[in-house]
Amino acid sequence: MVQTDRCKRPLDLEKPEGNGSLDVDCRPSILLNFALALQHVLVLSSLCALVVCTLIQEVERDTIVAYVLFHSGISTLLQSWIGSRLPLIQAPSLDFLIPAMALLSDQSGSAVSCRGQCVEPQEPVAPANPIRELRGMVVVAGVVQLAAGSTGLGGFALGRCGPLVLAPLLCILGFSIYKEAALLCSDHWGLAILAVVLLVILSQHLHSFLHLSVLSVCRRLSVLLSVMVTWVVCAALSHWGHVHLNSVTEMISINTNATFNQYQNSPQSIHKLIIHNGSLPWLDFPLPASSLPLLSGRSVAAGLAGGLSASMSSPAVYVLCARLLKAPVPPAHACNRGLCVDGLGSVFAGLMGAPVGLCSSASNACVIGLSQSGSRSTVQLAGVSLLILGLSPQLAQMLCSVPLAIHGAVLSVTYALAVATGITYFQHADVDSGRNIFNIGFTMFMSLALPHWFRLHSGFIQTGVGSVDVFLQSLLTLPVFLVGVLAFLLEHTVSGTLPERGLVRQEGTKKIQSFADQQQGYSHSPDPVYDPPAPVMKVLNLTGFRTVLFCACRTHTVEEVLVTEPEMSSLLPDKDTGACNG
Repeated sequence: MVQTDRCKRPLDLEKPEGNGSLDVDCRPSILLNFALALQHVLVLSSLCALVVCTLIQEVERDTIVAYVLFHSGISTLLQSWIGSRLPLIQAPSLDFLIPAMALLSDQSGSAVSCRGQCVEPQEPVAPANPIRELRGMVVVAGVVQLAAGSTGLGGFALGRCGPLVLAPLLCILGFSIYKEAALLCSDHWGLAILAVVLLVILSQHLHSFLHLSVLSVCRRLSVLLSVMVTWVVCAALSHWGHVHLNSVTEMISINTNATFNQYQNSPQSIHKLIIHNGSLPWLDFPLPASSLPLLSGRSVAAGLAGGLSASMSSPAVYVLCARLLKAPVPPAHACNRGLCVDGLGSVFAGLMGAPVGLCSSASNACVIGLSQSGSRSTVQLAGVSLLILGLSPQLAQMLCSVPLAIHGAVLSVTYALAVATGITYFQHADVDSGRNIFNIGFTMFMSLALPHWFRLHSGFIQTGVGSVDVFLQSLLTLPVFLVGVLAFLLEHTVSGTLPERGLVRQEGTKKIQSFADQQQGYSHSPDPVYDPPAPVMKVLNLTGFRTVLFCACRTHTVEEVLVTEPEMSSLLPDKDTGACNG
């Protein structure tokens, strides 16, 4: 093995002994670290623009965005410190947007629900307190995530997910947002294409022309530079009157027939709000909401659906991040701690007034693949930056001014990496097996077809109980939940040999591990990247925690088996050095 400094070694060298991560524990230079953190913040703003601006159509939207950024910063810091310890950003996701839409669009008093038995059709009944019901949904979803982590269910399930479960899960995790990304891009396809082309050139093609250290830095900051350049071009075109931009609500009303829009106020452009709303304070500490979350039957049902889906997507993001870092699949204790932090973050956000929950961001995890920099200190600096932005609605308002087309381009490129990472798992199983061909095709097709059908026929589910309707409508339109359940059930019910399923039995033991981990030189044993700080380990090892709550979050000593050098190559095929110093 080449003995080099971990922060200055080439990206395609072997991993140093005792640490499977790419560069998690190293610290980039101050300026580069700040730029990488800002890059993560801009990617998170794309998810905020999609989720928050879709649900909230009020003048207070910028203040709510600030609250979401503040809680994202807190959850991000906790995740990197006592959670999974992976460099992940906590952000809103479709796992909460889809149940929220089902909650807001529940037509319990409509003619459809009457089934022809009503004398006079009633008007759709909008939620009396939509923000409070959304907050109630967030709290319930957080409790579900917390339960999945504290009981060890999340880590238990992840330890039994082989390549044929992880591959479809990661692929659908990436495909699940393609419609929303296309919707944002359709605001101005020219700007979206410009941003995508810049992203591809800066991250993949630049090394073919010149080999300079400054170009290496440009590639690591490919997302940041692409967003900034496109944003400047858009500002210039808007100033000259050549570009007219819309809000998320206007895009939805133009391109879809979403029923929840009838419960919202009249659409207003994000950019109009920036011009006319000058009353936002520069400093506003997020205080607890004056009213408690509303735990109605519908909000509880939507929260259960969102929590179940988030409890599947977050471990998938852990695997995605670990794969891009060339680290082993997270052990059970790291996955459980991560889910606990996700749940605590959602509960805290709902109680404090945020109407959307939080889970690990797949988009930000994929940025690691583009930048080839997964430093934990970068994510922690991003968390601090989110806290600062959350304290200032005026600063948070600036993120709302990023054109939707740029957000769509960022989501399109980053989520594409999730799809590609999932495809890499297929190589570890027998792809010529009839069993695997059916399982893969069936799970992926059904997880995309069923949500689309149920969105088109939203009135199909009519049980007579509004909360049950919301629960079923939410679950059946969540692609990640469907693919996780279908892939896991088929993998463990359809007979197949271990090599056929991409699994192998460790020599001299009865333990079964994924062939993907064995190829990369790891078992399911703990890795230093996942070990919590010493004070946290001491607390978790207390006698009380060994038998009661959070016992599943403790580190267990397991024998480690090293086999071969890493198989996965870098997304940046060059010989430049310095994952941390650019």
